[in-house]
Amino acid sequence: MILNKGEKIRRDINLFHRWITAILFIPALIVISWAGGIYYLILVELGIFLGTYEFMDLLRRRGLNPYKKLGIIAALILGVNAYFQSHIFTVITPVALVYIVCIAELFRKKQDQAIFHISSTIFGVIYVGWLFSHLILLMNLPQVISRTEYYNLLGFKVRLGTSFALLPFILAWTNDTMAFFVGRKFGKHLFFPRVSPKKTWEGVIGGGFFTVGAAFLYQQFYAPYLSWFDCLMLGIGTAFVAPVGDLVESMMKRDVNTKDASSTIPGHGGILDRFDSVLFTAPLIYYYLRFFAAR
Repeated sequence: MILNKGEKIRRDINLFHRWITAILFIPALIVISWAGGIYYLILVELGIFLGTYEFMDLLRRRGLNPYKKLGIIAALILGVNAYFQSHIFTVITPVALVYIVCIAELFRKKQDQAIFHISSTIFGVIYVGWLFSHLILLMNLPQVISRTEYYNLLGFKVRLGTSFALLPFILAWTNDTMAFFVGRKFGKHLFFPRVSPKKTWEGVIGGGFFTVGAAFLYQQFYAPYLSWFDCLMLGIGTAFVAPVGDLVESMMKRDVNTKDASSTIPGHGGILDRFDSVLFTAPLIYYYLRFFAAR
C-alpha cells in the first residue's frame, strides 16, 4: 500500500505514541502482576470497567439503547467472582442479568428493538466482563491446581500466578506487533479486506511464527512448567485466536463507522482496541494450562 507524505507522518507519529504508551504501561503491568492479589484485581477491574463502557458506547452510536450501568456492574461482578473463585455466583450472575434486563425492558416506555437492547447488553457483559475475567482466573490458577510456586531455569523462585497471568499479554502482543511490522515490510496479499483492509497474509503468518518463538523464549526464562509441545500449541493457538479477536473488534467498529473504540490510551485508541486480542487469548491459555499443561 502506497502512502502519501501526510499519511506517513501521521502513521509515524501514531507509532511513536504507541511506543511511549507501551514503555510506560508494560513495566507497570509487570510490577502489578508480580504484586498480584488485590492490586492485580483492581487493574483488571479497571480494564473491565473501561472496556464495557466503550462497548456500550459503541452500541449507542449504532442507535441501540443498552442498559449501560447494569451491564458495567454485571461485568465487574464477574471479575470479582473470578478473584474469589465463587463458582456459584459466576453461574448466578449471568442468570440474574438475563432476568433483570428482560424485566427492565418490559417496563421501558419505548419498546422498539427490544431484542437488540437485551441481547446487546448481555453480549457486552460476556464479551468484555467474562473474557477479561480469565486474566484474574490465570493469576489464581495455582490455587486451583494446588501449586503455589515454581523455579525458573536460572534458579530464581517466581510466583507461578504471575507467570500464568503475563503469558496472554506476551503472546497476544507479540502476535499483534510482529504481524504489524512483517505486514508493513512484506505485506502484499490482503487477509480479510472486508473487515480489516490493511491486514495481510504475510503479516498474519509472520506474526504466528514470532508468537511460537515467543512461547519458547518465555518457557526458557519464566515458564519451565511448559513442554515444547505446550509452547507449540499455545503459540499456534494464539496465532489463530489473536487475529480473530482483532478482526471481531474491527468488525464492530466498522459497523458503527468509527476508527477507535475511544481515545483512552494515546496511540492505541481505547481499551478494546489495545486488548482485543488479549480478550480472546486469555481464555485459550487459561483452559489449556488448567487441563493440560500446568498440572
